[in-house]
Amino acid sequence: MKRYLLVFDVDSTLIREEVIELLAEEAGVRETVAEITNRAMAGELDFEQSLRQRVSHLAGLPELVISQVQKKLNLSTGARQLIAAVHDSGGLVGAVSGGFTQLLEPLAREVGLDFHRANQLEIVNGVITGNLLGEVIDRAAKATALLEWRSLSGLSETVAIGDGANDIDMLAAADLGVAFNAKPILREKADLVLESLDLSDLIPHLK
Repeated sequence: MKRYLLVFDVDSTLIREEVIELLAEEAGVRETVAEITNRAMAGELDFEQSLRQRVSHLAGLPELVISQVQKKLNLSTGARQLIAAVHDSGGLVGAVSGGFTQLLEPLAREVGLDFHRANQLEIVNGVITGNLLGEVIDRAAKATALLEWRSLSGLSETVAIGDGANDIDMLAAADLGVAFNAKPILREKADLVLESLDLSDLIPHLK
């Protein structure tokens, strides 16, 4: 197996869930937020605009819901095996998310990611404000992350895996763009479509 830099999208790719929907469930607005998410991932809405709209619905939630939601996250089938295979070959693994760093950081430690990047929820006095801090991790920022990590790692071969419209640029920037559990708009753009819901099925394609 070659030495790859492999970069995951997170929600509905590295993990099975959409984190913002779990947070929205805690706020009693899951259906509203899920509808916006589905339209954004299908490419019908501008991602940053849709993200800020969804995050605004989280205003007033106590910070402690983050740890509660963390316990509900499940890695996609085969994720650990794929990460181990890349590491065993001398490669590196990153994840870039339109979700939130408060949830991605613990996950990154758990599965041994070498790089990770996500949006930052603003939290004041233990309460989620409904705002974001810093740069929004959108479609373009995901591609930028992959290119930055490629430069840092010194690895020339890159693989990107995602599921929605927000991953199009990242897959285009990679040597191999993989659609997993993917919306039609991304399946059309990918170099490889994984038809199963098992990430380890990518391993033979990396030999």
